[in-house]
Amino acid sequence: MLTAIAIRNYRSILDLKAPLSQLTVITGPNGSGKSNLYKSLRLLAETARGGVVHSLAREGGLESTFWAGPEKLTRSMKAREVEVQGGPRQSRVQLQLGFASDAFSYSITLGLPVPSTSAFSLDPEIKREVIWHGSVCRPASSLVERKGPMVRARDGRQWRVIHEHTPSFTSLFDTLADPVSAPEVFQLREFIRQWRFYDHFRTDKDAPARQPQLGTRTPVLSQDGHDLAAAIQTIMEIGDKALLDGSINDAFPGASIHVGSEADGRFTLYFQQEGLLRPLTAAELSDGTLRYLLLMAALLSPRPPSLMILNEPETSLHPDLLPALARLIARVSEETQVWVVSHASRLIAALNKADHCHSIELEKEFGATKVVDQGMLDEPPWQW
Repeated sequence: MLTAIAIRNYRSILDLKAPLSQLTVITGPNGSGKSNLYKSLRLLAETARGGVVHSLAREGGLESTFWAGPEKLTRSMKAREVEVQGGPRQSRVQLQLGFASDAFSYSITLGLPVPSTSAFSLDPEIKREVIWHGSVCRPASSLVERKGPMVRARDGRQWRVIHEHTPSFTSLFDTLADPVSAPEVFQLREFIRQWRFYDHFRTDKDAPARQPQLGTRTPVLSQDGHDLAAAIQTIMEIGDKALLDGSINDAFPGASIHVGSEADGRFTLYFQQEGLLRPLTAAELSDGTLRYLLLMAALLSPRPPSLMILNEPETSLHPDLLPALARLIARVSEETQVWVVSHASRLIAALNKADHCHSIELEKEFGATKVVDQGMLDEPPWQW
């Protein structure tokens, strides 16, 4: 389980450290930085998939993701005694991302390259990566360390170099994830690769989830939800069918679902509501009903991930559906760590009823995202 996340110099996040729980709810007004915190976690996930540099390019390049304010917000600036202003930088401009877990922890530092004649001179470079055991990165707890092109691993009380020519544009997960020579790298890479992100399922009339699709066993719902019918049928056969039926009845009393298979192998989802003489197909469902079914299929995966992140799951849902969704999320979070990014007060209130829920409220202070009422002693221990 992730126990803390730390972000420095990413968009509106100047320096943020936040504790995490089995169920973590991220809240705050519009513009407070919820989306930036969500995107930073996606960037962390890309390190294990070989796509962190490409992800930064899609965001406009590394320089466009840097914190745009002063290097430090002084006490005088916060007291409005002087104007917010910059000055000579005391350190290099770098983007830093990291997390602590109850097993292995990880951080990555990205920066701008040395000016050169290469056509790729604006590509961000990975300057440093560290894997350690425990909550705080100390020399004694470090297991694998990458500085520039060289990677070394701890061997008892000594260090041994395991790679000397790591490209600046690839993570150590791309070159060293070997279960024999670098078991920590391999295990952490597989842990991160299990993370799943779900945001903004399409529910318009042409949404893939509304169309009959060729069905195969689907223990993990796809990002666009096109395999919804196959995912639900998989849950019925090898997953928790009782919880599936209970979640449907909790949200839509008296309703049920089943999946029909055509001769050509296409699956169609049918939704039977109390009082109707025939079931409705996915093409006939309201946006809110279809979205609830998509979230349910994602949450009840027979192959649960190490971490699931739901970004604004309340979109298109009627407020009366939010308590049922919250109960399902709370139930699933007992076995899978779940993040929920939301500004729906009714969903947040229902999630906070769970004993294992931790709520993080964000706000902005002089353009910088911070955790409301979090002092230095409330921050998780962290050292870059």
